[in-house]
Amino acid sequence: MKLYHSSNLSVNCPDTLHSRVYLDFGKGFYLTSLHEQAVKYAQRFIRRNQDAWLNVYELEFDPAEWKVLIFDSYNKAWLDFISKCRAGQDDSDFDIVIGGIANDKVIQTLDRYFEGELTENETLGLLKYERPNNQYCIRSQDMLDKCLKHIESKQL
Repeated sequence: MKLYHSSNLSVNCPDTLHSRVYLDFGKGFYLTSLHEQAVKYAQRFIRRNQDAWLNVYELEFDPAEWKVLIFDSYNKAWLDFISKCRAGQDDSDFDIVIGGIANDKVIQTLDRYFEGELTENETLGLLKYERPNNQYCIRSQDMLDKCLKHIESKQL
């Protein structure tokens, strides 16, 4: 499967070492299968007067060989997992997490939830109308090394 990673540099050899902790699915290397989403995300670097790169990869793995977590929708399990990860309290050992990204509209709802303005039910009620984008977070260096192959990097 072809996946994309936007960055301010070419990333030929991805690693988990340079990842930030308090993200949607925790510390890991983030990708998407949606080309348009990756290009749109890269625009944030251009707005900051930085270089913008679209890195392209091929991901091949057998789910039976890895610890995989998949979220098919913005549901309670997704909300609970995101909440733990963004608080730096995730203690799971998944190699890869796949699911919806907290885009601009979703993050506004999540912020209201995290601040106590919305209850869990109100939050999930608002999120059920959002069509999830997708993100793949490869959280283990072993999986990155064995399953993700760099194809090319294009400067935008």
